[in-house]
Amino acid sequence: MQDEYRTVARAGVHETEVNRSRFLCALAPAGSEQEAQDFIARVRKEHADASHNCYAYVIGAHASVQKASDDGEPGGTAGVPMLQMLLRRDMRYVVAVVTRYYGGVKLGAGGLIRAYGGSVGEALDTLGTITRRRFRLATVTVDHQRAGKLQNDLRSTGREVRDVRYGEAVTIEIGLPDAHVEAFRAWLADTTSGTAEFELGGEAYGDA
Repeated sequence: MQDEYRTVARAGVHETEVNRSRFLCALAPAGSEQEAQDFIARVRKEHADASHNCYAYVIGAHASVQKASDDGEPGGTAGVPMLQMLLRRDMRYVVAVVTRYYGGVKLGAGGLIRAYGGSVGEALDTLGTITRRRFRLATVTVDHQRAGKLQNDLRSTGREVRDVRYGEAVTIEIGLPDAHVEAFRAWLADTTSGTAEFELGGEAYGDA
């Protein structure tokens, strides 16, 4: 797994105008290719009267899925520059749809490339991006007596508590950077006088 990736902070739309053509860039986070395609379908339905609804998306922390469509614009002048902008900004798990309402002035191939790529770049600047970092999931099991203090200690030392489950004992799920696992194990043993159980789980991504 890659150590970190960037994605769009929130879904939104940014509008620009180039030679009387309106360009609306709709951006959204997308956890899967299906989510990306569903978003594209919604935008196309909303702007069914537009001249073009071009799209690009990048799925996977390693950008394993990349798709782009010119939707009737000359080949390589819309979807590809949109995709290139997403990749240049190291964006992952993101979908962009640029809707064009033709304003009567032809832009030419170079103008289209700049307009579509620039529309995505401006939308990213406006909506903002976030970095998500890889971490290990881990569970700590501790008796009820120590659980409250341990949760406070975890939070006060900046460690992410993801879930707390109460049963015969208390199970606390946390996220840890790989590099901190051994130091955390030692800290936990010291804090709980060796009474807590510690178990490493799989990997996931969280906000940096």
